[in-house]
Amino acid sequence: MKTIDILQAVQAGKLTPQEAELKLKMQPYQDIGFAKIDHHRALRQGVQEVIYGASKTAEQILKIAQAMDAHGDKNILITRMKPEAAELVGKKLDLFYDPLSKIGIVNREFIDTGDGYIAVISGGTGDQPVSEEAALTAEALGNRVERVYDVGVAGLHRLFAKLDVIMGARVVIVVAGMEGALPSVIGGLVDTPVIAVPTSVGYGASLGGISALLTMLNSCASGVSVVNIDNGFGAGFIASRINHMGGSK
Repeated sequence: MKTIDILQAVQAGKLTPQEAELKLKMQPYQDIGFAKIDHHRALRQGVQEVIYGASKTAEQILKIAQAMDAHGDKNILITRMKPEAAELVGKKLDLFYDPLSKIGIVNREFIDTGDGYIAVISGGTGDQPVSEEAALTAEALGNRVERVYDVGVAGLHRLFAKLDVIMGARVVIVVAGMEGALPSVIGGLVDTPVIAVPTSVGYGASLGGISALLTMLNSCASGVSVVNIDNGFGAGFIASRINHMGGSK
């Protein structure tokens, strides 16, 4: 049943608005052969599909992005996008690409629809690729982001200089590698949710981020939740959900 048929059925009194809403939420996807694009995800979940670029070819990314562009989508988010894919997509579509975080955004259009702002904090400069993945994801989803970078536990005086920004945020993302202690420090200072992101930055005993992950999971600070290693996208996404839940900071 096409969208126009559903709307006409409501007009004719054959469907209630509630029944029509359910049918719209269950509308079929667009099958382009190698991918099935869920154009109605935004209707069901509030956010359109995000393209995970790491394991896709440049051509596959382009075709998916073109289908979403033809549907009228803005802020089409592509994560883990390789430079060669960005080069191809950039020739065909209006693409913003950040080589540090490997985030691509087609039809980038910033609109702040959140209830406050999100603070993204990084322990060190080496954590910034993941930090920027979180920050750019949150911005693409309609949030104002304040960045506080290179304020790790090896020099806490740097962190204290930015406490006003951190404490004023509606939700805080803390990105750290090595031993991963920074989220516990932040968690003991703020009254808002803290999303901890362990990174794979560190020497051998960091075990590719597992040490930081375990530290964060064992945090003694209340209000700290943890996403997967190097998952800046996941942190930015859930922070956006929190920032759009309503209320004030």
